[in-house]
Amino acid sequence: MAFHRISSKMVEAQVHPGQRLFSQRGAMLAYRGEVTFTPNVQGGQGGVGSMIGRRVAGEAAPLMTVEGQGSVMFGHGGHHVHCVDLAGDILYVEADRLLAFEGTLEQGTMFMGSQGGVMGVIRGQVTGQGLFTTTLRGHGSVAVMAHGGVIELPITPQRPVHVDPQAYVAHRGDVRNKLSTALSWRDVVGRGSGEAFQLELTGNGTVYVQASEEKL
Repeated sequence: MAFHRISSKMVEAQVHPGQRLFSQRGAMLAYRGEVTFTPNVQGGQGGVGSMIGRRVAGEAAPLMTVEGQGSVMFGHGGHHVHCVDLAGDILYVEADRLLAFEGTLEQGTMFMGSQGGVMGVIRGQVTGQGLFTTTLRGHGSVAVMAHGGVIELPITPQRPVHVDPQAYVAHRGDVRNKLSTALSWRDVVGRGSGEAFQLELTGNGTVYVQASEEKL
């Protein structure tokens, strides 16, 4: 793993010659050694295609490239940090949740309607996530941010998981997700639980859930 947790809200990464990391701009807290930080306009390893995808998605989370030799400490806004190791699979995560990730990972975007159809689009509007989400594919580590810490919940065909859309952070694996409604007569008269929408995840994989319904 490229990232070592110093505390619940800070991680440290080792940087080596010939390798690179990407992070949110302004996420560097301190560093040691000969390390350089430059604005990234290529959209990570995904190149120009990834950059265009990010522009279409309206994702306002500019990146910086981290190179050299030394160690760098990352954190942002006092948010809790959770580290994820990818082994050739794909992580689906909102751009503003990304703190840092290894340059070995290929970045892209996914249209929300491709998983869940019309309800997938509605999900983006309900949660404020928009019509696209960010994907990271390959072998490498990712540090994501959340409110109040993160729990990992396994998803299997026999045991789907339902998540409050506001508490959703990311997911990985062969997973289908859609927004489902849980309206009852109590919701109609204003006496329901307030959980009118749920994010249903089915298949094989993992979903990352934060201990809060607050957006970053």
